[in-house]
Amino acid sequence: MQYTEKSALPLIEAAYSNMTQTEKGIAHYFLEENEPNDLSLKEMAHLLAVSEATLVRFAKKCGFKGYREFIFQYSNSLEMKKTGENIAQSSLQVLNAYQDLLTKSYSLIREEQICKVAQMISEARRVYVGGIGSSGYAAREMAYRFMRVGVGIEAFDDVDMMRMISVFRDDQDLVFGLSLSGTRQEFLEYLHVAHQRKAKTVLITSSPRECFKEFVDEVIIVPSLLHLNHGNLISPQFPLLVMIDILYAAYMRQNRSEKENLHGQTVQMVERDRVLSDAQQNSSQK
Repeated sequence: MQYTEKSALPLIEAAYSNMTQTEKGIAHYFLEENEPNDLSLKEMAHLLAVSEATLVRFAKKCGFKGYREFIFQYSNSLEMKKTGENIAQSSLQVLNAYQDLLTKSYSLIREEQICKVAQMISEARRVYVGGIGSSGYAAREMAYRFMRVGVGIEAFDDVDMMRMISVFRDDQDLVFGLSLSGTRQEFLEYLHVAHQRKAKTVLITSSPRECFKEFVDEVIIVPSLLHLNHGNLISPQFPLLVMIDILYAAYMRQNRSEKENLHGQTVQMVERDRVLSDAQQNSSQK
């Protein structure tokens, strides 16, 4: 699949938590994917009962240079969605929802940030990754993936363990937090304490907030499920798993031959242990 145009919708969602009430009203209008006949600045300001300056500020807050660039991307976003509007079969609904989420991931990704975090993983003495609920499943998947290429990494989904782990970190450690909502206080405390202990911190979330800058070195934004069509059909950890795969691919680009060799050795060891276990089981049955 080729991604050629970035969608405006995930950028609106990502900026939503930092908007004023007036700006949130504008955001709701566009997130509902309305298609007025005239998208000009003057007409849209009249339609939404806001000033033209407010619309321009809204566009800039979403990451665009101005209203013209925003409305161009918004129009393209609607065109990209039209091909699957009338899908009724449940299996195709799920596939369409995943496609929508992948498109949003493409729109949000910052390649220079991905490379930076991959380098942080390479330089860390130990990596710790925590998540609660469905994010905990993603945390364990991340640990499993990176462990197979030689990264010293551990995953935690228990709040008490996360608190304990954060206390004993130092400047050679890297601490990841996975949370779509980014609101649970115990989870934020885990990152805050680790940062106070001089560890590097990374948060993967769909709800970035200004306060995160105080204790998170890198905030990686993933798509929100809140406004996603058929969102109830999507596994909540999917946006996190996509980002984990992107980070893994970036990490593997660094010293690729060495890491592929480590991965091959790990696979061989796992396969050898499986063969030995099967042999022992067959022997005991005889």
